[in-house]
Parts: sequence; C-alpha cells; structure tokens
Amino acid sequence: MTAQDLDALLTRVSMADRKAFAALYSATSAKLFGICLRILKDRAMAEDALQDIYVKIWKRADAYQPGRVQPMTWLITIARNTAIDRLRATRKGHQNIDTPGLELAAPGPNPEQSAVAASEATRLSNCLDDLEADRSAAVRGAYLDGDSYADLAQRFNVPLNTMRTWLRRGLMSLRECMSA
Repeated sequence: MTAQDLDALLTRVSMADRKAFAALYSATSAKLFGICLRILKDRAMAEDALQDIYVKIWKRADAYQPGRVQPMTWLITIARNTAIDRLRATRKGHQNIDTPGLELAAPGPNPEQSAVAASEATRLSNCLDDLEADRSAAVRGAYLDGDSYADLAQRFNVPLNTMRTWLRRGLMSLRECMSA
C-alpha cells in the first residue's frame, strides 16, 4: 500500500469511517505488531500494546497531518511510544534489588504522615463530640460505620429527609470545626 493510500485511509478514519479503519488495520498491523514484539519481547504484551495502538489511532486520527510526515512514520511512532511506555510500566513494578540508589521503603505512611493523621483524627473526634449526641452518632454511623440513611432514620425514629438534614448540617459543622 502506498503512502497516498495510507493518507487517504487515515483521513477517512479521522471521520470515523470503520471500513477505512479495518483496511488500515489490515495494511499496517503486521508491521506495528513486529515493532511491539521487538521492543517488548513478549507476544501477549505485544498483542495488548497493538490493541492500545489502534485505539489511539482511532481516537487521534484527526491529529495526523498529510504531507507533514509520512503516514507509516506517524503510525510507527505511536506504536513505538506505546510499546516503550508499556515496557517502562512493567519495569517499574519489577526493579532489580541490586540497582544502585534503589530505596527500599516500608509500605504505608512514614512517621511524619502517621503523626499528622493521628492529630487530624483527634481533631475530628473532638469535633464530633461537639455535635449533639444523636447527630454525632448519626454522622459516625453514616460515614464511619457505613450505615445507610434509611437505617439511621429508622434507628433514630425520624423521617428519612430529617436524617439527611441532620447529616448535611453535621458535616457543615464538622467542616467549620476542622477549619478553625
């Protein structure tokens, strides 16, 4: 297929022409798959990358400018960048422990973050205690225990809309208290 043919197909793909997209796929997928396979060295990963490439082509076909760059060059650039991004993503998850400068950090918050979180939790608890007892219990039930509004309304023997009002006003009071 010539560059002019690919130009025409990409132009039609930019107008959401599915037949043109199928023809473009048939004409270029083998080449783009080969690029992915050479970079990723894993057939399954290359197949997944190829699918992502054609999704990008479908979505970005209107960005292609005929005459500015050869169509195959544009397609290969998308394929290469997608494959390299996938390769980098897999390497981030599997770093070699002998890598110089690699920091081994324990999962979770560091001591400073833990101290700040504990301080905020204490402030929130104090603010909850400042609410009326039934309002505080309703807010705790809804947002800390996961109770539904209907369950809370039944427990406190109030209409559902009243419970919603309690919770909304309780959150507004908590916001004021926490920002003070």
